[in-house]
Amino acid sequence: MEASLAEKWTAADMPDQAGRTAVVTGANSGLGFRAFAIRLASEREGLDLLINNAGVMAPPRRETADGFELQLGTNHLGHFALTGLLLGEMQGREDARVVTTSSTAHRFGRISFDNLRGERHYFRWSAYAQSKIANVLFARELDRRLREAGSTVSSLAAHPGYADTNLQTAAPPLVDRAVMAVTNRLFAQSAEMGALPELYAATRPYLDGGLFIGPDGFDEQRGYPKVVSPVGRGRDRANAERLWTVSEELTGVRYAFGVAAGKG
Repeated sequence: MEASLAEKWTAADMPDQAGRTAVVTGANSGLGFRAFAIRLASEREGLDLLINNAGVMAPPRRETADGFELQLGTNHLGHFALTGLLLGEMQGREDARVVTTSSTAHRFGRISFDNLRGERHYFRWSAYAQSKIANVLFARELDRRLREAGSTVSSLAAHPGYADTNLQTAAPPLVDRAVMAVTNRLFAQSAEMGALPELYAATRPYLDGGLFIGPDGFDEQRGYPKVVSPVGRGRDRANAERLWTVSEELTGVRYAFGVAAGKG
């Protein structure tokens, strides 16, 4: 059952995480994720928390080392692959969770199944929104499949609202970076506040799987964590299932639900 939301929840309200193992993704994708998953399984006994947090926003068209369009590859496909490779390490762990970071930009996203590599046409902001709605679809579909399998693992999504981080200035072209450097100072909340929805989704006891957590302020741009609703396209099960199938084909990763760590 979902617990009632505490008002103005902060990091100080997090339960003690001592003894739990967590992985927070940062800045690589593709083959780097697969090598990491193998190493983690050999060095650690089990995994309690996976936060799919790595991201890139609105760069000119580029490709990952595996040939994927950079934003979909980094923001979605890399996390899809990593989660599939680590899921066995999480099975049977008490309150194990996968938290995938999305964005309010998911509201404008559509999955262009006929142009996933951005080769026919490419607009960097549309590609970013596509990757962010992919995050929501993946998180919800993963939780649905986990529930069907009777798994102990749950999957949630979260978004930070508008937070002042280097995401806005690391990848976009120079003009975009200059504009966002100004809007960050004028309108954005701190990175620490932006992290609260992820932390809430990862650590708040008794949260239901499949939830989407974001800020409670105007238009979900800033504030304290609360349960929010994804756009209708983010709740489209047929789209989610199709994306899942395509993601398996592109990454070569097949999920084994209900398989304990180290067993297949």
